[in-house]
Amino acid sequence: MAIDHDKLLNWRFDPIEKSYDDKDTILYALGVGLGCEVTDESQLRYVYEDNLVALPSMATVLGYPGFWLKDPDTGVDWKKVLHGEQFLQIHKPLPATGKVVGENRVSDLIDKGPAKGAVMFLERKLFDVASGDLLCTLSATTMLRGDGGFGGPARPVLRPHSVPNSAPEMTCDLPTLEQAALIYRLSGDRNPLHADPEVARFAGFDRPILHGLSTYGVASHAVVRTVCNYQPERLRRFDVRFSAPVYPGETIRTEMWRDGNVVSFRARVVERDVIVLNNGRAEID
Repeated sequence: MAIDHDKLLNWRFDPIEKSYDDKDTILYALGVGLGCEVTDESQLRYVYEDNLVALPSMATVLGYPGFWLKDPDTGVDWKKVLHGEQFLQIHKPLPATGKVVGENRVSDLIDKGPAKGAVMFLERKLFDVASGDLLCTLSATTMLRGDGGFGGPARPVLRPHSVPNSAPEMTCDLPTLEQAALIYRLSGDRNPLHADPEVARFAGFDRPILHGLSTYGVASHAVVRTVCNYQPERLRRFDVRFSAPVYPGETIRTEMWRDGNVVSFRARVVERDVIVLNNGRAEID
């Protein structure tokens, strides 16, 4: 069944409320590697309930509609779906505990043709229930690799942010645990690709891979640590393109260049010298 452009663009999402407590915030932080240096008091703020703060990238797991593209009515070949980019604009710091509501919508859908698939953009606005304040605006680019040629608009997509060709000005190496994906999946994404070796082999991997958004969280930790001195309220935007998977247990090196309040970055796996995140752009106060 081919995609119905208007139907998918107007897909109805109910508002998604999510209450979270200190345990949820700590679990997310552990899933992206916070606490790897147990004597670092700056990291302790993210994984210990006294004076707890939330890593801004935790917004990606709040108010999310789940793997809705698996619904047959979407017309999407869900086995060929790929998360291509993630954007996060932070309007107000994410509380360490609270209740939020996510309002999701398909903001655009581009047809690249039968051989190239389609590109879908999903926007989510995350509101604090108690105050009504808009906390974050998120946008995800999803590559629908098996769904091109449905007759939709074929306009070009935006060009990704370019990182400098020079050597990085700053680097931050952060380890990932062998069980990192098993921890991160408890924050909401229970895709068996990240837990079941048989499913991973079927998908073409030697073993389960780390969630892309966990790698995203590791890179956000690196920027908050290196540029923001572990002050999460200074991070205002965090955008990236996914380029390759990470295997749990590998070391992620985030390479950064600063130009005023803009930090360009990319991330590579040290052990294989493979760039896993690219075209990164962060804004800081």
